[in-house]
Amino acid sequence: MAGERIAKAKSRKGRSKPVLDTVGDAKPNKADLLKFYRAMLLIRRFEERAGQLYGMGLIGGFCHLYIGQEAIAVGMQAAKQPGDQVITGYREHGHMLAAGMDPQRIMAELTGRAAGVSKGKGGSMHMFSVDADFFGGHGIVGAQVSLGTGLALANRYRGDGKVAFVYFGDGAANQGQVYESFNMAELWRLPVVYVIENNQYAMGTSIERSSSQTHLFRRGASFNIPGEEVDGMDVLAVREAGLRAAQHARSGKGPFILEMKTYRYRGHSMSDPGKYRTREEIDEVRKTRDPIEHLQERLDAGGLVDDTTLKSIDAEIKTVISEAAEFARASPEPDPTELYTDIYLEATT
Repeated sequence: MAGERIAKAKSRKGRSKPVLDTVGDAKPNKADLLKFYRAMLLIRRFEERAGQLYGMGLIGGFCHLYIGQEAIAVGMQAAKQPGDQVITGYREHGHMLAAGMDPQRIMAELTGRAAGVSKGKGGSMHMFSVDADFFGGHGIVGAQVSLGTGLALANRYRGDGKVAFVYFGDGAANQGQVYESFNMAELWRLPVVYVIENNQYAMGTSIERSSSQTHLFRRGASFNIPGEEVDGMDVLAVREAGLRAAQHARSGKGPFILEMKTYRYRGHSMSDPGKYRTREEIDEVRKTRDPIEHLQERLDAGGLVDDTTLKSIDAEIKTVISEAAEFARASPEPDPTELYTDIYLEATT
């Protein structure tokens, strides 16, 4: 079962104002840990409310929640330097929040409002913000891998020292374009970190049934791309691995693969009843591996926080999310003429 697999993973004991700043190579202090905690909790509460709004019919189309995977986006964001790019698939809300994008504008986009980050035309799966170095969620499985490799190619061509962080899931890891990208990235020593968010199930098929090689960080071996398996439920383990991988890519050594062993609590999308796994399996992971509770235990063990502080943070975030939902409800829908905008970019000579 996936719960058992997770339990056997590494042991655990303008631009919007960033939710979380890069803390560099230094060991995180109390302030840093609280930033990580707040950022993960913001994602969790946001996604819970998004699920509610979807159930109320205020969010249409597909909607893929990030609940359970929060440590990856937050930990990797802490390893990112200003100007480094992030690109991912359609499970993107958590990445955007970790990047510091405004929860109100993200929620407005989910509900198809003109105030959304993509003017209400992108919805859950297609958001974009150059200001936040976020180059989109992408609906075609695996498409972002070749696009992200292109971002890395541009970085190398410009010699700007930037790194592209390219996220994809265990399902996308079987797409052919992924391996074409791997080959190009290693051949040209491109500054890219491939982050595989292995949440065990792709759309609904367990990794054991869909992949002959289930240790996905090894998928780059035939291209001579080094890789590492990481406990994706531990934000500090993610950050440390992210710093190592980014340094590898930034120093001219080429691509690096990080396989984040994680687990999503909800279905693949809001339309997925999740009958391919048991409630007991999900509950076991929540009980023993939850990334937010894991960090809370670290804070408690170090005497760095008390219940009053944690309750205050939760209350603060619930207010932020409530205001985001109300902002989305009250915002107008796009004018029909917006159907004809942002389709072509006028070329200049």
